[in-house]
Amino acid sequence: MELARTIESVRQSVAAARARDKSIGFVPTMGALHAGHVSLIEAAVQKCDFVVVSIFVNPTQFGPSEDFDKYTRDLEGDMKICAEAGVDLVFAPTASEMYHEANITWVNVEKLTLNLCGRNRPGHFRGVTTVCAKLFNIVSPDVAFFGQKDAQQAIVIKRMVSDLNMPLQIVVCPTVREPDGLAVSSRNKYLSASERKDAVFLSQSLAECEKLVKTGQRNCEALIESMRKIISKSSKAQIEYISIVDTETLTDIDVIEGAALVALAVKFGSTRLIDNIFVGLLKQ
Repeated sequence: MELARTIESVRQSVAAARARDKSIGFVPTMGALHAGHVSLIEAAVQKCDFVVVSIFVNPTQFGPSEDFDKYTRDLEGDMKICAEAGVDLVFAPTASEMYHEANITWVNVEKLTLNLCGRNRPGHFRGVTTVCAKLFNIVSPDVAFFGQKDAQQAIVIKRMVSDLNMPLQIVVCPTVREPDGLAVSSRNKYLSASERKDAVFLSQSLAECEKLVKTGQRNCEALIESMRKIISKSSKAQIEYISIVDTETLTDIDVIEGAALVALAVKFGSTRLIDNIFVGLLKQ
């Protein structure tokens, strides 16, 4: 497995792989790799001949009061995980390599970024779409892999790729969960023991919503209230949002008539967790 620190070295390695008629798979990450990332890497290894993983804590997607400085950085550990998972190339650039000067060119996906996490994280998705566009230009993958846990991000990236005619496929892989249902996240390690115990209410609330939808409940206000009651069992939980939205526009809906995305963001202390499920008549 190769470690690349520069854009030019990544391009050279990918070009060499393409010269051998290899398809290129790409998993963009911010490091602190866990089972969720490994599932994306495994999907890439299965589908593609040459797999690139980027490890870059992107400063442009963090707000001033967010956890950029304390975000876990463990390149040695991440490299070991990548090697064991069958990665061919790890791209771990510095911020100065990715942003040589003060950045004045941005990729902004409108409308889809206004709701859910976009409501309380101004500039976040602009940072995500810009860095992904840059990484896609650098790696030139045939397929890029994202996780459903970041459902809004995946939908936004898919739309960016479509609107800008980028020549790659986006594959969204299922959320990986702990045995008790909590979605795997690099931020879970910030939870205290009592917060970690209560964090399971998030997946329990989603499971209850799914059960109610399957038994015929379609009123979103009633569904959200049932979820709120479960999460509010924890005195530590600070609900940022619980929303049920259209899967294409990400706008709030009142009644589930087809497919819907049920998404939430909840803070325990300073740790912000997100989770989601799709419900209703999902497209095949």
